Amino acid sequence: MDPIALSLPLLIGLIGVALLFDFLNGLHDAANSIATIVSTRVLRPQYAVMWAAFFNFIAFLFFGLHVADTVGRGIVSAEIIDAHVIFGALMGAIVWNLITWGLGIPSSSSHALIGGLVGSGIAKHGLSSIVWSGVLKTASGIVLSPTIGLVLALVLVLLTSWAFVKATPNLADRWFRKLQFVSASLYSLGHGGNDAQKTMGIIAVLLYSQGMLEGGFHVPFWVVISCQTAMGLGTLMGGWKIVHTMGSKITRLTPMQGFCAETGGALTLFGATWLGIPVSTTHTITGAIVGVGSARRVSAVRWNIASRIVVAWVVTLPAAALFGAFFYWLAGLFG
Repeated sequence: MDPIALSLPLLIGLIGVALLFDFLNGLHDAANSIATIVSTRVLRPQYAVMWAAFFNFIAFLFFGLHVADTVGRGIVSAEIIDAHVIFGALMGAIVWNLITWGLGIPSSSSHALIGGLVGSGIAKHGLSSIVWSGVLKTASGIVLSPTIGLVLALVLVLLTSWAFVKATPNLADRWFRKLQFVSASLYSLGHGGNDAQKTMGIIAVLLYSQGMLEGGFHVPFWVVISCQTAMGLGTLMGGWKIVHTMGSKITRLTPMQGFCAETGGALTLFGATWLGIPVSTTHTITGAIVGVGSARRVSAVRWNIASRIVVAWVVTLPAAALFGAFFYWLAGLFG
């Protein structure tokens, strides 16, 4: 089946839906960037979201577009992409994000988008449409990103505890309150760098399917700026129910623990973004928070809350895929 040729208003509308997803991604995942710095009372929530939004926006200055390339042509074959596939993918991800946001569950916007894209692609062209190497690379991030975040945060807790073993609690607290500004900035950069690129890839492959990209598949600069802006605005709106879950329900954090969680999470996101792996910022920071909490004592982590979050992770890909397939079918009825 040849790609569906869109009129300009429909193309603009579909790009608008993609940017709406990016906005909701920032709204849904704002808590990932600010939960620790809010829960340690280093910054008030209204200032924290502005801080995170700024670093979300400027992330494109620091990273390449490897994740956008993976999403654009490394999950579903670019040759079968059309407007219906993109619509199904975006609506599947948006609906799942709204459901989990309303319930206060920090599920993965990233994997919702990947799931929606896979479901929509299969609905159109069957399993042969899937680029399995890209899907497996993304699926590995479900396991590896929280695990690496947990390990790095745990190691950082041990190192900082050793380094400040002779410092008074007040001195250590003052130092880490300042250092949390750095770690929160780094985490927000990693969040903006990895998450915004997923929508860039979706818009770029849509333009590619319409023959509007000269010189082969690439991400135009206006797409980069639009996606970073949408994500930054979404972050400004915040996600306070999820902040509460991430920042206090899993474990109580001190400034030192907040610094270690954010730094461990940031390092994980930097590595994944440079490797072109679309990981979940939610998974990553949750793993890091569990890591610093368990460093104090295993019972400090509220494992019932953490296990509920893990269930949401497992359900996200298939649930978003089903929604994606449904909306692909729905678009076919009216298209």
